[in-house]
Amino acid sequence: MKTLLDKETISRTLDRIAHEILEHYKNPSEFALVGIRTRGEFLAKRLQERIEQFSKQKVLLGILDITLYRDDLTQIANQPMLKATEIDFDITGKAIILVDDVLYTGRTVRSALNALIDFGRPTKIELAVIIDRGHRELPIKADYIGKNIPTSKEEKIEVRLKECDTKEEVVLTEK
Repeated sequence: MKTLLDKETISRTLDRIAHEILEHYKNPSEFALVGIRTRGEFLAKRLQERIEQFSKQKVLLGILDITLYRDDLTQIANQPMLKATEIDFDITGKAIILVDDVLYTGRTVRSALNALIDFGRPTKIELAVIIDRGHRELPIKADYIGKNIPTSKEEKIEVRLKECDTKEEVVLTEK
């Protein structure tokens, strides 16, 4: 196991992503953050806090559960655990920034795009991730990337956050 990011580096990375978003969108009312459950949800909340702190303006936040949209649903569990999607605002006509922890094959993001479109028609959908590890199977790329970490398919990247894990770190492990 190799530690790629520690608590402080994760924090600085989120600060940088928040600033990049604000460079692109001068007014936070132009976009909304939508975190993909589970870790994307917590990262989106952290980005929301930072953007609000930096801009002194409110940022809309939603949480998206993609379980029923996955193409590997039968492989992950006989009885998958469904959690609520919490998007209590109209996404139509608004730019949406999807937030997730790791971009790998692109299949999670594809599922999120399908799920999101069921809620309306945004003007634009962008993607923010902490780690882009390559090995795309679909033509998907992130607009805001914390760190590019080239990996082999035999390796795994684990993002561990205090909200759902015992530690705050990003590690590289063998599968």
